[in-house]
Order: sequence, then C-alpha cells, then structure tokens
Amino acid sequence: MSAPFLISKALDPVFAVFIGVSAAAMRINREEKERGKSTEQTIESVRRRWGLLVGGGKKDDGVS
Repeated sequence: MSAPFLISKALDPVFAVFIGVSAAAMRINREEKERGKSTEQTIESVRRRWGLLVGGGKKDDGVS
C-alpha cells in the first residue's frame, strides 16, 4: 500500500508548486540559452514581463 502523502497533507501542494516553478524556470533558461541569451538577460526579461503582468502594462507618465 502506498503512503497517502509524500511529505504531509499541508506541504505536498507547496512542494508540487515549487517543483513546477523550478521545472518551468529551467526550461525557459535552457530555451533562451539556445537562442544565444545569457542567464542575466533571461532574468531581466522575466522581470520585465512579470512587471507587465502585475502592473497591468500601464506606465506612469506623470500626468494626473
């Protein structure tokens, strides 16, 4: 009979999300390296895209 939980009932979902995010980051980094970009350029690109996602893509132009 298998164990009902890998770590614990509360930590299994956290572990799964961590593994998923790590796998996605590794894949993105590998694909960007194949395109000739450095890891630093990839990180900057992800930060910029995350800012567009979270910030809604709006720039503050100083006009009220």
